[in-house]
Amino acid sequence: QMQVAESGGASVQAGGSLKLSCVGTGGLIFSDYPMGWFRQSPGQEREGVSCISADGDIIYYYNSAKGRFTVSRDNSKDTMYLQMNSLKPEDTAMYYCAPVGHVTEWFCSGVLPGNNGGQGTQVTVSS
Repeated sequence: QMQVAESGGASVQAGGSLKLSCVGTGGLIFSDYPMGWFRQSPGQEREGVSCISADGDIIYYYNSAKGRFTVSRDNSKDTMYLQMNSLKPEDTAMYYCAPVGHVTEWFCSGVLPGNNGGQGTQVTVSS
């Protein structure tokens, strides 16, 4: 299991931008694992946002993030980022990060068993 801490969420107006951070704080070695961003709105199931390979060379975006969000990581800081631009009210959710099993340009396998992310960081987008 990897311990992580998400931050950077805030309340913004539609069209605004935010940059989220995810820091690996213990357990599995951050730089050894592909990582993913996920989000969950009240009453909704958790959905994928983006995944990035362990070395950062391979990135996958779920449809909701394509063209607006950019994922990156800095393994020297055990940190992954999510730059979110052109935010929409439907992006409102709690955002989580977690290690994932496998990432290609066309696929992200999902969260490694036993990893549910940290406390999450709330993003609220008003119209």
